[in-house]
Amino acid sequence: MLKFFRLTAILEGISYLLLFGMTMPLKYWAGILEPNKVVGYAHGGLFIAYVIVALAFCWTRKWSIKRFIVLFMASLLPFGTFYADKKYLKGLSN
Repeated sequence: MLKFFRLTAILEGISYLLLFGMTMPLKYWAGILEPNKVVGYAHGGLFIAYVIVALAFCWTRKWSIKRFIVLFMASLLPFGTFYADKKYLKGLSN
């Protein structure tokens, strides 16, 4: 479960950075809409997956709701999931 959660967190973070760092400028500065749609849908799916997996992970580890909220809030910030991975997940064992 830990490896899957870490993978989900990393993929969600990458999709967030791609969405706001690459496809939004293409959409608004160059008028190219397609990459934003594709990455936007992927990011939406990965965000939902991240939240569900984070909730399940916290439940199985018997972590507090506070820690889940921290993990959830990390998904709302650029580079947040990378920080959460390093601070909360990296030293854990399966």
